[in-house]
Amino acid sequence: MRIHTVPPSAALADPGREYRASEPDVPLRCCLRKSLPDEPVWLFRYTPTAGKGPYSEVGPIFTHVDCPGGASLDRLPVELLNNPRILRSYNAAGQIHDGEVVEPGSFDRTIEGLLNNPTIETLQIRSVSHGCYFFAITRA
Repeated sequence: MRIHTVPPSAALADPGREYRASEPDVPLRCCLRKSLPDEPVWLFRYTPTAGKGPYSEVGPIFTHVDCPGGASLDRLPVELLNNPRILRSYNAAGQIHDGEVVEPGSFDRTIEGLLNNPTIETLQIRSVSHGCYFFAITRA
């Protein structure tokens, strides 16, 4: 599997972005970990690339202003998967194929099962409570 993060530069496309000098413990979509109290972040609107047409969604996300890196693109970020999450699958046309709530400890098995379906091109991990986008997964 390959994990796709959001670059901090994506914030520059949103003129309504907000600079936060300190916003501790928010999930950062650039390096897939929680923020520390001394890290400046952007809060901005983001549209993931998987959903197209009526399946395209916009929602708020956080990234570092200048990301120090650290995201592993070949394994799941355990720190952000310690709660149930929504896992949505999309086909090549950008239409939602399916969605389900996944519990901690079940992510690897569920992702592997979905990526074994040749009609699924991309998976999105999202918040259960707010629906916010975390990251995308494709085949390696």
